[in-house]
Amino acid sequence: MDFPGQWAPSGAQWTIAAAGHEAVIVEVGGGIRTYRSDGVEHLDGYTSAELCPDSAGQVLAPWPNRLRDGSYHFAGRDLQLAISDPEHDAAFHGLVNWVPWQLLERSADAVTLGYELAATPGYPWSLRLRSRWAVGPDGLRAEHEVTNSGGEAAPFGFAVHPYLRVPGGSVDDVLLRLPARSRLQVDGRLLPIAQSSVVGTEYDWNAPRRIGRAVLDDTFGDVVRDGDGGSVVELAASDGGARVRVWADRRFGWWQVFTGDTRSGSRRRRSVALEPMTCPPDAFRSGRDLITLRPGDTWQGAWGIRPA
Repeated sequence: MDFPGQWAPSGAQWTIAAAGHEAVIVEVGGGIRTYRSDGVEHLDGYTSAELCPDSAGQVLAPWPNRLRDGSYHFAGRDLQLAISDPEHDAAFHGLVNWVPWQLLERSADAVTLGYELAATPGYPWSLRLRSRWAVGPDGLRAEHEVTNSGGEAAPFGFAVHPYLRVPGGSVDDVLLRLPARSRLQVDGRLLPIAQSSVVGTEYDWNAPRRIGRAVLDDTFGDVVRDGDGGSVVELAASDGGARVRVWADRRFGWWQVFTGDTRSGSRRRRSVALEPMTCPPDAFRSGRDLITLRPGDTWQGAWGIRPA
């Protein structure tokens, strides 16, 4: 059921449904709050009465993850963003996850939201963001596009932050398959300092195996792509029953995987965040896979969830 935004910290709520699939998309951040199929919950979401916890279901732009000290240099300018993660002295998860998005189009099975990001001293470029969320027989599909609506080239990165659950199993008992050949090593501030191969190590999840006691808050790269250029991460119950896949198209070359060990209360290690990203953390400083959007350019990317 939809209801006015003043009733919920996440603003207005839009329910979409088709073929036994149902999702709730929210105004604040333009993200996803819940997703289920045939009555089974696939996201570790939150209620309409709660403030979005731990970035659950949020859209992250114009950068994902952390930016060291919130400072960077681009096109001859030294720039400073607000520190939104004081514990790690970093700018965290972009600028659009706590702002109200606008409803642009709606049908029974899909909703499109938009947001106009205005230039600020820390990010002096204007972006037009659009997200279309849809459900159908193949599951959940999200299509995103971001246009540089200003007059100068802009640095850009994009990610989403869903927490996935497998019915009937804790994180310890879940099997994870992650098609990636490397991971980033981080310092005490969870910022990258090196990249290493995962092949043959405890971080090699190319073949599905039980998560067990593994503690993950890691960025994986060198993804093994499918024939269409995309990649798929899979969680499955250890008994071979329930399974859920998160797919991302060729525009996403990185995955962040988080087993929820620092989440509070009953959410601790209850689900796994599987975050498709276009670039790694700190990309505004390193330049690694950083996208430069020229005036009028549009970036497009898609991802989704397929229950099985």
